[in-house]
Amino acid sequence: MRDGENIRAAEALGLQWMGFICWNGSARCVTATPTYLPETCRRVGVFVNPDVEYVRQKADELRLQCLQLHGQETPSQCSSLHRLTGLPVMKAIPVAGAEDIARARIYNNVEGVDMLLFDTRSDAVGGSGRSFDWTLLHDYDGDTPFLLSGGIGPQDAARIRQFRHPRLAGIDLNSRFETSPGVKDIDTLRIFINEIRKP
Repeated sequence: MRDGENIRAAEALGLQWMGFICWNGSARCVTATPTYLPETCRRVGVFVNPDVEYVRQKADELRLQCLQLHGQETPSQCSSLHRLTGLPVMKAIPVAGAEDIARARIYNNVEGVDMLLFDTRSDAVGGSGRSFDWTLLHDYDGDTPFLLSGGIGPQDAARIRQFRHPRLAGIDLNSRFETSPGVKDIDTLRIFINEIRKP
Protein backbone atom coordinates (compact mmCIF):
# COMPACT_ATOMS: atom_id res chain seq x y z
CA MET A 1 0.00 0.00 0.00
CA ARG A 2 1.31 3.44 -0.94
CA ASP A 3 -1.56 5.79 -1.74
CA GLY A 4 -3.06 7.57 1.27
CA GLU A 5 -6.68 7.53 0.10
CA ASN A 6 -6.44 3.90 -1.04
CA ILE A 7 -4.99 3.01 2.37
CA ARG A 8 -7.84 4.80 4.14
CA ALA A 9 -10.47 3.03 2.03
CA ALA A 10 -8.90 -0.39 2.58
CA GLU A 11 -8.61 0.19 6.32
CA ALA A 12 -12.35 0.90 6.47
CA LEU A 13 -12.99 -2.71 5.39
CA GLY A 14 -11.84 -3.91 8.81
CA LEU A 15 -8.51 -5.46 7.85
CA GLN A 16 -6.21 -6.77 10.61
CA TRP A 17 -2.85 -6.14 8.88
CA MET A 18 -1.67 -3.84 6.12
CA GLY A 19 1.63 -4.31 4.32
CA PHE A 20 4.17 -1.70 3.26
CA ILE A 21 6.87 -3.10 0.99
CA CYS A 22 10.29 -1.78 1.90
CA TRP A 23 12.35 -3.56 -0.75
CA ASN A 24 13.65 -1.63 -3.74
CA GLY A 25 13.32 -4.68 -6.01
CA SER A 26 9.53 -4.50 -5.86
CA ALA A 27 7.24 -2.42 -8.07
CA ARG A 28 5.22 -1.87 -4.88
CA CYS A 29 8.10 -0.40 -2.88
CA VAL A 30 7.13 2.52 -0.62
CA THR A 31 9.53 5.23 -1.76
CA ALA A 32 7.81 8.08 0.10
CA THR A 33 5.79 8.14 3.32
CA PRO A 34 2.08 7.82 2.41
CA THR A 35 -0.10 10.82 3.18
CA TYR A 36 -2.11 8.59 5.50
CA LEU A 37 -1.06 5.60 7.63
CA PRO A 38 -3.67 3.23 9.08
CA GLU A 39 -4.61 3.40 12.75
CA THR A 40 -6.96 0.45 13.21
CA CYS A 41 -4.88 -2.33 11.62
CA ARG A 42 -1.29 -3.39 12.23
CA ARG A 43 1.28 -1.76 9.95
CA VAL A 44 3.58 -4.45 8.55
CA GLY A 45 6.91 -3.63 6.90
CA VAL A 46 7.92 -6.14 4.23
CA PHE A 47 11.70 -6.64 3.85
CA VAL A 48 14.12 -8.90 1.96
CA ASN A 49 17.47 -9.67 3.66
CA PRO A 50 17.44 -6.18 5.20
CA ASP A 51 20.16 -4.11 6.81
CA VAL A 52 19.32 -3.37 10.44
CA GLU A 53 19.66 0.40 10.10
CA TYR A 54 17.36 0.41 7.07
CA VAL A 55 14.76 -1.53 9.07
CA ARG A 56 15.02 0.96 11.93
CA GLN A 57 14.64 3.88 9.51
CA LYS A 58 11.53 2.41 7.87
CA ALA A 59 10.08 1.35 11.22
CA ASP A 60 10.23 4.96 12.40
CA GLU A 61 9.06 6.46 9.11
CA LEU A 62 6.06 4.14 8.68
CA ARG A 63 5.41 3.57 12.40
CA LEU A 64 5.66 -0.17 11.81
CA GLN A 65 4.23 -2.68 14.24
CA CYS A 66 5.50 -5.88 12.64
CA LEU A 67 8.31 -7.02 10.30
CA GLN A 68 7.60 -9.46 7.46
CA LEU A 69 10.80 -11.07 6.15
CA HIS A 70 10.87 -12.54 2.65
CA GLY A 71 14.56 -13.30 2.16
CA GLN A 72 16.92 -15.99 3.41
CA GLU A 73 16.82 -14.73 7.00
CA THR A 74 17.89 -17.42 9.47
CA PRO A 75 16.11 -17.98 12.79
CA SER A 76 18.95 -16.18 14.59
CA GLN A 77 18.71 -13.20 12.20
CA CYS A 78 14.96 -13.03 12.79
CA SER A 79 15.51 -12.99 16.55
CA SER A 80 18.22 -10.36 16.22
CA LEU A 81 15.96 -8.03 14.22
CA HIS A 82 13.23 -8.56 16.80
CA ARG A 83 15.54 -7.65 19.67
CA LEU A 84 17.00 -4.61 17.89
CA THR A 85 13.63 -3.16 16.86
CA GLY A 86 11.29 -4.51 19.52
CA LEU A 87 8.93 -5.61 16.74
CA PRO A 88 7.45 -9.07 16.20
CA VAL A 89 8.57 -10.94 13.09
CA MET A 90 6.48 -12.72 10.46
CA LYS A 91 8.73 -15.04 8.44
CA ALA A 92 7.71 -15.86 4.87
CA ILE A 93 8.25 -19.47 3.75
CA PRO A 94 8.28 -20.07 -0.03
CA VAL A 95 6.49 -23.34 -0.82
CA ALA A 96 6.84 -25.64 -3.80
CA GLY A 97 6.76 -29.03 -2.10
CA ALA A 98 6.55 -30.96 1.16
CA GLU A 99 10.22 -30.29 1.92
CA ASP A 100 9.46 -26.58 2.27
CA ILE A 101 6.80 -27.27 4.89
CA ALA A 102 9.29 -29.43 6.78
CA ARG A 103 11.92 -26.67 6.57
CA ALA A 104 9.52 -24.22 8.22
CA ARG A 105 9.97 -26.11 11.49
CA ILE A 106 13.30 -24.37 12.12
CA TYR A 107 11.34 -21.18 12.87
CA ASN A 108 9.10 -22.87 15.45
CA ASN A 109 9.49 -21.42 18.98
CA VAL A 110 12.10 -18.91 17.75
CA GLU A 111 12.31 -15.74 19.82
CA GLY A 112 10.44 -12.92 18.10
CA VAL A 113 8.94 -15.03 15.29
CA ASP A 114 5.23 -14.74 16.09
CA MET A 115 3.88 -15.72 12.68
CA LEU A 116 4.78 -17.54 9.48
CA LEU A 117 3.51 -16.75 6.00
CA PHE A 118 3.33 -19.60 3.49
CA ASP A 119 3.75 -18.20 -0.03
CA THR A 120 4.28 -19.68 -3.49
CA ARG A 121 7.91 -20.34 -4.35
CA SER A 122 8.93 -18.44 -7.48
CA ASP A 123 12.02 -16.98 -9.15
CA ALA A 124 10.83 -13.54 -8.04
CA VAL A 125 10.38 -12.49 -4.40
CA GLY A 126 6.64 -12.60 -3.60
CA GLY A 127 3.81 -11.19 -5.67
CA SER A 128 3.87 -14.00 -8.25
CA GLY A 129 0.08 -14.17 -8.46
CA ARG A 130 0.33 -17.97 -8.40
CA SER A 131 -1.03 -20.41 -5.83
CA PHE A 132 0.58 -23.51 -4.35
CA ASP A 133 -0.96 -26.80 -3.26
CA TRP A 134 -2.64 -25.93 0.04
CA THR A 135 -2.97 -29.60 0.99
CA LEU A 136 0.78 -29.52 1.71
CA LEU A 137 -0.04 -27.45 4.79
CA HIS A 138 -1.74 -30.41 6.43
CA ASP A 139 1.80 -31.60 7.21
CA TYR A 140 2.60 -28.42 9.12
CA ASP A 141 2.55 -29.33 12.81
CA GLY A 142 4.39 -26.36 14.32
CA ASP A 143 3.10 -24.17 17.14
CA THR A 144 3.60 -20.88 15.27
CA PRO A 145 0.43 -19.53 13.59
CA PHE A 146 0.55 -18.77 9.87
CA LEU A 147 -0.99 -16.69 7.13
CA LEU A 148 -1.94 -18.30 3.84
CA SER A 149 -0.59 -16.42 0.83
CA GLY A 150 0.22 -16.92 -2.83
CA GLY A 151 -2.08 -15.92 -5.67
CA ILE A 152 -5.29 -15.73 -3.64
CA GLY A 153 -7.90 -13.99 -5.77
CA PRO A 154 -11.59 -13.07 -5.83
CA GLN A 155 -12.50 -16.53 -7.15
CA ASP A 156 -11.01 -18.26 -4.08
CA ALA A 157 -13.61 -17.30 -1.46
CA ALA A 158 -15.21 -20.76 -1.38
CA ARG A 159 -11.79 -22.49 -1.12
CA ILE A 160 -10.82 -20.21 1.77
CA ARG A 161 -14.05 -20.96 3.63
CA GLN A 162 -13.45 -24.69 3.25
CA PHE A 163 -9.75 -24.69 4.23
CA ARG A 164 -9.10 -25.81 7.80
CA HIS A 165 -5.92 -25.85 9.86
CA PRO A 166 -5.52 -25.30 13.64
CA ARG A 167 -2.72 -22.76 13.09
CA LEU A 168 -4.34 -20.76 10.27
CA ALA A 169 -4.49 -17.14 11.47
CA GLY A 170 -5.55 -15.38 8.29
CA ILE A 171 -4.97 -14.83 4.60
CA ASP A 172 -2.76 -12.47 2.64
CA LEU A 173 -4.41 -10.59 -0.24
CA ASN A 174 -2.12 -8.89 -2.71
CA SER A 175 -1.66 -8.81 -6.49
CA ARG A 176 -4.99 -10.38 -7.49
CA PHE A 177 -6.80 -7.50 -5.77
CA GLU A 178 -4.86 -4.66 -7.41
CA THR A 179 -5.70 -2.21 -10.16
CA SER A 180 -1.96 -1.40 -10.41
CA PRO A 181 1.08 -2.32 -8.25
CA GLY A 182 0.40 -1.17 -4.70
CA VAL A 183 -3.17 0.04 -5.37
CA LYS A 184 -6.06 -2.14 -4.19
CA ASP A 185 -9.42 -2.53 -5.92
CA ILE A 186 -11.58 -1.62 -2.93
CA ASP A 187 -14.90 -2.87 -4.35
CA THR A 188 -13.43 -6.28 -5.19
CA LEU A 189 -11.83 -6.49 -1.75
CA ARG A 190 -15.10 -5.59 -0.03
CA ILE A 191 -17.09 -8.26 -1.90
CA PHE A 192 -14.45 -10.91 -1.17
CA ILE A 193 -14.13 -10.06 2.52
CA ASN A 194 -17.90 -10.08 3.00
CA GLU A 195 -18.04 -13.50 1.33
CA ILE A 196 -15.39 -15.17 3.49
CA ARG A 197 -16.80 -13.65 6.68
CA LYS A 198 -20.23 -15.18 6.16
CA PRO A 199 -21.19 -17.39 9.11
